[in-house]
Amino acid sequence: MLVFNFAPFPNLETNRLNLRRLKSEDVDEIFVLRSNPEIMQFIPRPLITTKEEAHEFITVMDTNVNNNNVINWAITNKEEDKLIGMIGFYRMKPENYRAEAGYILSPEFHGKGIITEALERVIQFGFEEMGLNSIEAVIDPENFGSEKVLLKNNFVKEGHFKEHTFFEGKFLDSVFYSLLKKNY
Repeated sequence: MLVFNFAPFPNLETNRLNLRRLKSEDVDEIFVLRSNPEIMQFIPRPLITTKEEAHEFITVMDTNVNNNNVINWAITNKEEDKLIGMIGFYRMKPENYRAEAGYILSPEFHGKGIITEALERVIQFGFEEMGLNSIEAVIDPENFGSEKVLLKNNFVKEGHFKEHTFFEGKFLDSVFYSLLKKNY
């Protein structure tokens, strides 16, 4: 079974982006991202409604990173250390050498290849540094932007699960994509 150790925190870099640890100064940007129903429409998680909840989110992520349960990065442009999105491995299955990737990006940065670029670097980290054999992503079937990002990064569709998740009184479909290390 894999054992993860995220200390010291692994800051990552791409051509245009820095991927760094979340910090308390990110609270305003996290609040904007996680409180916006349009941004969160494909992410079955409760909306954050206060800045205190945004602070709590940062604290929970920090604790999970410290406990090696998840790894989550703030996405920032190299010119400015302002959070524009987040990316990470959220559901880790060390016994299966597998983790689930997830991401969120401020709408003003959509369509610029930012998530594709960040995901490419996170995939590299997952396979080369964490020792993963496979990375999965679970998306809403209507999330065509996310599907495009996954296909650009060589993920393949594994299955479409009908009414897979119950959230806010509704059953939601889930589409699973994966990337195997040997196909990376």
